[in-house]
Amino acid sequence: MGDLGWIAYPKNGWEEIGEVDENYAPIHTYQVCKVMEQNQNNWLLTSWISNEGASRIFIELKFTLRDCNSLPGGLGTCKETFNMYYFESDDEDGRNIKENQYIKIDTIAADESFTELDLGDRVMKLNTEVRDVGPLTKKGFYLAFQDVGACIALVSVRVYYKKCPSVIRNLARFPDTITGADSSQLLEVSGVCINHSVTEEAPKMHCSAEGEWLVPIGKCLCKAGYEEKNNTCQAPSPVSTVKKGKITKNSISLSWQEPDRPNGIILEYEIKYFEKDQETSYTIIKSKETAITADGLKPGSAYVFQIRARTAAGYGGFSRRFEFETSPVSVAASSDQSQIPIIVVSVTVGVILLAVVIGFLLSGSCCDHGCGWASSLRAVAYPSLTWRCGYSKAKQDPEEEKMHFHNGHIKLPGVRTYVDPHTYEDPNQAVHEFAKEIEASCITIERVIGAGEFGEVCSGRLKLQGKREFPVAIKTLKVGYTEKQRRDFLGEASIMGQFDHPNIIHLEGVVTKSKPVMIVTEYMENGSLDTFLKKNDGQFTVIQLVGMLRGIASGMKYLSDMGYVHRDLAARNILINSNLVCKVSDFGLSRVLEDDPEAAYTTRGGKIPIRWTAPEAIAFRKFTSASDVWSYGIVMWEVMSYGERPYWEMTNQDVIKAVEEGYRLPSPMDCPAALYQLMLDCWQKDRNSRPKFDEIVSMLDKLIRNPSSLKTLVNASSRVSNLLVEHSPVGSGAYRSVGEWLEAIKMGRYTEIFMENGYSSMDAVAQVTLEDLRRLGVTLVGHQKKIMNSLQEMKVQLVNGMVPL
Repeated sequence: MGDLGWIAYPKNGWEEIGEVDENYAPIHTYQVCKVMEQNQNNWLLTSWISNEGASRIFIELKFTLRDCNSLPGGLGTCKETFNMYYFESDDEDGRNIKENQYIKIDTIAADESFTELDLGDRVMKLNTEVRDVGPLTKKGFYLAFQDVGACIALVSVRVYYKKCPSVIRNLARFPDTITGADSSQLLEVSGVCINHSVTEEAPKMHCSAEGEWLVPIGKCLCKAGYEEKNNTCQAPSPVSTVKKGKITKNSISLSWQEPDRPNGIILEYEIKYFEKDQETSYTIIKSKETAITADGLKPGSAYVFQIRARTAAGYGGFSRRFEFETSPVSVAASSDQSQIPIIVVSVTVGVILLAVVIGFLLSGSCCDHGCGWASSLRAVAYPSLTWRCGYSKAKQDPEEEKMHFHNGHIKLPGVRTYVDPHTYEDPNQAVHEFAKEIEASCITIERVIGAGEFGEVCSGRLKLQGKREFPVAIKTLKVGYTEKQRRDFLGEASIMGQFDHPNIIHLEGVVTKSKPVMIVTEYMENGSLDTFLKKNDGQFTVIQLVGMLRGIASGMKYLSDMGYVHRDLAARNILINSNLVCKVSDFGLSRVLEDDPEAAYTTRGGKIPIRWTAPEAIAFRKFTSASDVWSYGIVMWEVMSYGERPYWEMTNQDVIKAVEEGYRLPSPMDCPAALYQLMLDCWQKDRNSRPKFDEIVSMLDKLIRNPSSLKTLVNASSRVSNLLVEHSPVGSGAYRSVGEWLEAIKMGRYTEIFMENGYSSMDAVAQVTLEDLRRLGVTLVGHQKKIMNSLQEMKVQLVNGMVPL
C-alpha cells in the first residue's frame, strides 16, 4: 500500500495520486498539469528495473491527455506530448544522474484526448503506446518521463521482455529463450532429446524477436522398441504369449495375454499377419479385445502372426513371430464342391444381366452423387462390401478394424483422401463416421459471440471424461430448421472431421441426439483474421505477418494433398488464436450467400466471392487447388494491408473486367518486394503457372530463415500511378479540401500542419510520401498508415484500383 518510490523533479511537478479500487487494491497514478505556466520541465524517475538478462525490453504506457483546445487561455504554452528516456545501470546508484545523460526513447503523443465535457461525463479516453529499447548491455535501467507543459495522467507503466517459452518439438526439449536485441534477429537454439529418444540430426529451432519458435531443423527419434505418440516415447512391452484357438480351412482364431509391462491402460491391439514367405503382402487387424479370428485364409497354408499393444504413449514393439497353419481341404469336400464353379458361373451371369438393367434404370438419380450403374453392379456382385462413390469399407466386427497392405501400400479402404459427405444418402451416417458424438451435458454455453449461417455461434466449455475442462466454440442449428439445413449443417462437421492439421480448425465433435443440434470446435481467442488485423493495424513485425501467412499456406497444402478445394479462402474465413496461430475454417458445403455482400455475382452454380476468386472459376466454375492459390494471393494482400478490402469500393463487374484485362492489386504499403512478387505469382492468369501450396510454404520458410530478404520494400512509385485525386468521381473519395479529407479519416489534428507546409490542395497532397509525413511530424506508425492508405485508395480508385503486371 506504500508509494512506488519514484522521484519527481521539481517536487511541484509530477504528483503521485494513491487510491484503491473496489477490491481495495492500490492504484497509483502520476499527474501533471502546468499548462498555464511557461517553460515547463518536469521529470519523473522510476526506481531501478532489472532487465533479467534481456537485451531488448518493451515499455507499454497507458495515459490520458487533455485537449489543449478545451483549455481556456494560455494556449500558447499548452502541449499534447511528453517525452520518455532511459538510462542503463548495473546497480541502484545511478538515479541522481544529470538530465543530459538520459537517452531519449521517443516523444509520446495521444491518439485520443479528453475535454472538460468528458470530465463531466466521467469518460476518460485511455491511450496505450508501446516502445522498445535495445540492445541493452547492463543489468538494469531507469525510465524517466519529461513533461514540457501538457495536462496528463500516467495511469500504467508496464515493462517487459519477450521470450520463446520452453517447448518439446520433434522429441527434443527447447528451453525458455529470451529473444535477441534486434527486431529481425532469429536466435538459433539447440534442443535436447527427451527420454527414450536419440539424435538423428541435431535438433534446432529459431527464436524470433516476437517470442515465437520458427524454422525447426533436425529431430530426435524414439529408440528401438519405442514409438512416438504426442511428443513422447513411453511404450508397452511386447506381447509374449499367444495361443491358437479354433482352426478351420479358412480361418485361425488366436488369443493372448496383456503385456507384462503395459506402461498404462491398453487402448487397443494391432495384429499383423501374412502368408508365410509372402511378407510384402500383409493384413492388419485392430482390436480392443485379446482375441481375434482371421478369416478369408487359404486352406492348408501357413500364416505368420505378430501382435503389439498401444497405450496413450504409443505402440509397443511387435511380438515375436507365431506361425499357425489352416486345415487342409478334404478329398470328400473337394468332390462335393466340383460342381460349384458351374453353378457360380450360371448365377453370376444372371445377376450381372439383372444388375445392368436395374443400373440403367436407376442411374439418373445415382449420377446426382457422381456415380453410375457400375456402383450398383459392384454392390450386387460383391455383397460383402458397402459401396459409396469413392469410398469403401469392409463389414466387420465393430470392435475391429481391418486393413490390407501390398508392397507397403494400403489396399482397403484406400489412401487417405477427402470424402464428399454428399455421397452419403443419410447425412447422419456421414457425420457419425467422421465426427464424435458428444453428450449435451458435457457442454456449457457461456455467451454468444456471433451469428452463423444456420444459427448462433457461442463460446463455452467442454468437459470430457478423464480430461480437464477446456474452452470451445459452439455452432448451433436454429429452431425450425428444414431437413436440407440440417443436412448442410452436419455436412460441415463431416468435412471438418476428416482433417487433422495444426493450421486447420479442429472439430471436437457434434451433438445430434438432442436439441439444439451443435457443432463443437476448438476456440480461437482472436476471432477472424480480417477483424483482428483491422483492430491491430501496424502492430506486428513483418516476420510475424509472414508467420501468419506460412500457417495459412501450410493448412492449405494439407487440404490440397487431401484433394479438398476450399473455394472460399479469405481472411474472414481464417481464425487466429492467442498465440497468433492461423487456422483455415469455413467448410460449409452449400453456403447461403444471398445476404453476403462479397458474393453479389451470380453464376449458374450459385454465388461466389468475386474479389477472392480466380478468373477461370468465375467464368467456367473451374475450382481447383490452383484457384485456391489465387485466393491465397488475395489473403496475402489482406494480411500485409492489415485487413483492407480488396479492390476497395470497385463494383464486382469492374473487378471482373479489370482482372481479365491483366490488372492486379497494387502492393500494400511497406510490403517486402519478395512477398508482393509471390502475390503476383499467385495471380497468374494461366492456372498452371501459379505456384503449388508446397512451393509457397517452402518460399515462406526461406524468407523466415533469412529475414534480411524482407527488408527490400516495393518502390513507392511503382505501387500506383502518381495521378491527381481531385479528378476522381464524386462518391469514390473526392474531397473539396484538405481539411475535409483529413477530418473524414479522423486525422483532422494534422490539418494546420499540412496547410502551414504548403499542402493546401488535394493536388499537392497527392504528392505526399512517407518521408514527407515524418518530416511534417506525423510520427505515429498507425497515423502514417492511415494517411498513406487513404491517399493510395483514392489514387487506385482513379486507375480502377490496380497496376498492370
